[in-house]
Amino acid sequence: MSSQFDDLAHMYEEFSELPFRRHLEFPSVLSLIGPAPGARILDLGCGSGVYSRRLAALPGASVTGLDESTGMIDYAVRREERERLGIDYVAGTLPESAEGTFDLVVAVYVPPYATHYEELVGLFRVASDALKPGGRFLTLPLHPDFHPDPDHYAPYGFRLYAEGPREDGAPVGLNLRFGGHDAHVTARCWSIPTLERALAEAGFTDIAWRAHRLSDEAADDPAFYQPYLDTPHAAIIEAVKKAPTP
Repeated sequence: MSSQFDDLAHMYEEFSELPFRRHLEFPSVLSLIGPAPGARILDLGCGSGVYSRRLAALPGASVTGLDESTGMIDYAVRREERERLGIDYVAGTLPESAEGTFDLVVAVYVPPYATHYEELVGLFRVASDALKPGGRFLTLPLHPDFHPDPDHYAPYGFRLYAEGPREDGAPVGLNLRFGGHDAHVTARCWSIPTLERALAEAGFTDIAWRAHRLSDEAADDPAFYQPYLDTPHAAIIEAVKKAPTP
């Protein structure tokens, strides 16, 4: 998983500045999180730290970024050394001592890189193990009903295309094409029932699919964002870690 991302940190930083992320994705995710005063938050699959830095701005939040890609973590650590936001970055796996200590786990664009069902459950179990009972999990997989026309998302800086039948675990091509970049990443698509079954198997309940929302700053140009709102490439799922049975 790490090999296809080690050299992409700078491009992913630029990707975070695209309008659809600034005016659709970030407001949607952060509004669901809410103020979360004093929360201990794990950014699972943090990449270059795009979300970690935003989460660190929440009042009193304590943020840990975790990623398998050493290239991404190296970039995030260098930024943290300059900006000193108080984020702790970890490469590889979460230490056992940190399990069961987080109030919130965020995993943005991480489920698409599980290559088989057991790996998907394992990913969700990492989130579950990190959380306190009753803690929240917020994740963005590929939307199972993403638009079949690869160019539908071209105005937003990328193309998305199925490489075969759209079935669980099928490869999906993500072509990042913006600002002179033209990079390809392979992701995986999972159906609604499979995502929900994997979450339940990993110890989650109260599974809910949340809608994207448009920021107030972009409200004067709804026509540009409406095609994405109609068929978003990513879903937003919220779930809660089950409390232990008495």
